[in-house]
Amino acid sequence: MKKFDLPIGVYAITDSKSGKNKEFLEYCEDLLKGEAKIIQYREKKRDLKLLLEEAKALRELTLKYNATFIVNDYLDIALLSEADGIHIGQDDLPIKDVRKILGENKIIGISTHNPQEAQQAIIDGADYIGVGPIFYTETKEDVCAPVTLEYLDFVNKNIKLPYVAIGGIKENNIDKVLAMGAKSICLVSELVGADNTLETTKRINNIIKHWHKN
Repeated sequence: MKKFDLPIGVYAITDSKSGKNKEFLEYCEDLLKGEAKIIQYREKKRDLKLLLEEAKALRELTLKYNATFIVNDYLDIALLSEADGIHIGQDDLPIKDVRKILGENKIIGISTHNPQEAQQAIIDGADYIGVGPIFYTETKEDVCAPVTLEYLDFVNKNIKLPYVAIGGIKENNIDKVLAMGAKSICLVSELVGADNTLETTKRINNIIKHWHKN
């Protein structure tokens, strides 16, 4: 299995609900132009044909910008779009079974909400974990209660896997997440729903990178 590390900066996730009337590929390109070096395709309410069509188009876009492309949940879409990997939840297929299908050279990330799940992710062979939701969020339906900064602090000090902090993170509270040591940070509605996605992504990327230069 190849060694993988999350890039320092914005971990972008698509969310057309937050984007409202924005054209899908247009806001995705804004995220990439804003120097997001990893983007996850996460669209829950799409038919399979549209999911595959958008995933393939985003795969091409990420190649253009030399960015890592991850598909949320859909193993078949990840394979057919030739994604770099997949991000799964605790109730999805087990990592060992996903690995059998994807192979050793693909990335597998998994959402975690407590120390036990983080430790199990190591045992199961995840390449990285999601840590969250840190704060209350309305972006994702059926989400668990916030795990708070306490869990983020635990992961930063005790878990050796790369991780992305996610959930309710905004420009006005990102300093609290950065102070815990997070290097890869996911903001969804804050970027996709911004009046200017490109400039907002670039600005927040610079905030994260500047913090880790000090």
